Amino acid sequence: MELTLIAVLGVISVVAVALASRRIGVAAPLALVVVGLGLSFLPGVPHIEVEPDLVLTVVLPPLLYASAVHMPAVDFRRDLKAILRLAVLLVLATTLCAGYLFAWLLPGLGLAAAFALGAIISPTDAVAATSIGRRLGLPSRLMTILEGEGLVNDASSLVLLGSAVAATTSTVHLWRVGADFVLSVVVATVIGVLVGLLTVLVRGRLTDTVLNTALSFVVPFLAFLPAEALGASGVLAVVLTGLVSGHLSPRFLRARDRLAEEVNWQTIAFLLESGIFLLMGLQLRTLLDQAHDAGQSVAHAVWIGLLATLLAITVRMLFLVPLVASLRHDADKAENFRTAVDDLADRLSTGQELPRRFRNTDPERLHGRLVRGRSDADFRINEKFGWRGGTVIAWSGMRGAITVAAAQTLPADTPYRPQLMLIAFVVAVTTLLVQGLSLPRVIRALHVPGDDEAADRAALVELYSALSERVADALDDPGLRTPDGDPYDPVVLDHVRSWTAARRRRPAAGAVAEGVDPREQFLQLMLAAAGAQQNALLSLRSTGAYNSRVMTRAQAMVDDELARYQSSEG
Repeated sequence: MELTLIAVLGVISVVAVALASRRIGVAAPLALVVVGLGLSFLPGVPHIEVEPDLVLTVVLPPLLYASAVHMPAVDFRRDLKAILRLAVLLVLATTLCAGYLFAWLLPGLGLAAAFALGAIISPTDAVAATSIGRRLGLPSRLMTILEGEGLVNDASSLVLLGSAVAATTSTVHLWRVGADFVLSVVVATVIGVLVGLLTVLVRGRLTDTVLNTALSFVVPFLAFLPAEALGASGVLAVVLTGLVSGHLSPRFLRARDRLAEEVNWQTIAFLLESGIFLLMGLQLRTLLDQAHDAGQSVAHAVWIGLLATLLAITVRMLFLVPLVASLRHDADKAENFRTAVDDLADRLSTGQELPRRFRNTDPERLHGRLVRGRSDADFRINEKFGWRGGTVIAWSGMRGAITVAAAQTLPADTPYRPQLMLIAFVVAVTTLLVQGLSLPRVIRALHVPGDDEAADRAALVELYSALSERVADALDDPGLRTPDGDPYDPVVLDHVRSWTAARRRRPAAGAVAEGVDPREQFLQLMLAAAGAQQNALLSLRSTGAYNSRVMTRAQAMVDDELARYQSSEG
């Protein structure tokens, strides 16, 4: 009864705080942390100590999956270099710098334990940053980089943490750490891709929306558990499963199932994220009491935590300088690449002689590669950003609940363990509140331009016109037949043509032939028309000709059509 009451009050609390935060213009995660901090000191509130395995093995996988499944795979691929630099190289640099700082300030800690704490405070949590960015209209590319970094850096930091903890009890060679990291990534990649592909294929055979959605709830754990059992990164496996599932779902899953799944997963992600940030704040009093009971200085831990926060912010800012320069260099190279692609496309279309290395390539395949290459080049040119965007990314390095949970996994015999957990908590809370609360002012002061809405609207009109042409071709196909093999009634067919050409136009007049169910044929034809749009959209998505914002809007429009005419039985 008590647990039920706590759960009910918890849900009501996070909903109330989320509503209030929207009214005052503060990101909900920040408000929940502040509420938790205040509640932790109220009389009668019990000491909160969250089991770290609960966060890392139960809460983290579905959260990562929910984010990854909505990440456009094309955007993730295009910014993979920037994402990996932030999620791997920056995490490694922060781990090393922070580790040496902790070893210097805490005599007797040991370099291995110091690096373990450095790995704990290295990964960022993109929830607060992306929440603020969406509200203030940050460009989609910045959001993709921040979200991608948040998805991948947990994996790299946990691998480094595991190696550092192992080094506290035995000798660990640097080459061994590198080999373990590579092996972990390879195994996690294979498992993640396979689980994503297989689960989508299996779910595509289900015709019950409830059963399909229920099965989706275990998908992240189907990737996480075997990867962890094989010593690989379960976190990375979950992320890749989400990316593969999100990319393949429009091809294999019914629109009705995808729309229902999206609402359910949004609810789950909201409750898990909100609950974990609230619990994060509630743990403050427990951490203070643990440090005090161990006879360790709370003030000393807070001071070290503040220094570590300053160091982490500084390292991130310095790291962004060459990263932004590299991205701008890539944009300059893309202009020359686009010129070369256009020249090669002209040669292909006019039948001129191609360079030697392309002469044996299938023309259709080469054309597809040229379209994708030009689209990637246009993306880098049209959506490049400079020091303003780089500054926003640099100031978006907030840490979160994963940092606090990971600190509690340190072995019980680790020197200064209560202080180390408090240091990690100080870094997480300080970055969340200082950077999170000031990020809106930074964005407004820098005048970071958002996405070009006018260009997106024009592209959406162009894309939908292309989809409409495919619909007309599908309805004019002489081989169009009912599931029974009979031709469709001309009156119903003309009605559907009129409906798809202009929704406001009156359907063609005429009597339907005897024995024809006009409603059934109408639904079948409208579903065929929407299916033609879906197939055309999937084909165009593979070329990368339209940016992910336009593709996402078009997919929502097509999903609405498909969901309207698909029955619950498929």
